[in-house]
Amino acid sequence: MRFWRIVAISLGLFLMIGEVIRSWGQGRNLLFVMDDFLIGIPLVITGILMSKPTVARHCAFSASFAACAGMLYPSFFGKLLDSSAPVQSNIATGCLTALIGLAFLFSILGLAGSIYLAAKDSTNAA
Repeated sequence: MRFWRIVAISLGLFLMIGEVIRSWGQGRNLLFVMDDFLIGIPLVITGILMSKPTVARHCAFSASFAACAGMLYPSFFGKLLDSSAPVQSNIATGCLTALIGLAFLFSILGLAGSIYLAAKDSTNAA
């Protein structure tokens, strides 16, 4: 469990800090900056709360990873499929695409891992 908690907290912080670095001084719409905070904050909070797991916390933890994967999917594949489109960013497009791809991969792995742990914990409790 500790590993997935660290992944969740690290991924959440990575998304929020990365978005600030990417957007700093670019004049991007605040809505496009805050979306990473909307998926990063639940990852950090549920990662912390899972120090004392309950059924509800397991659900929230898995949902945080699922929301992260759902929001990163169009961002990653949009940049991957249309790499020639201009991007307002302080990070080179190729590097940005790779970073978003890694975050997407970790969100999917975190979702699978959190569901596995929830199932394992419910089996042990029975």
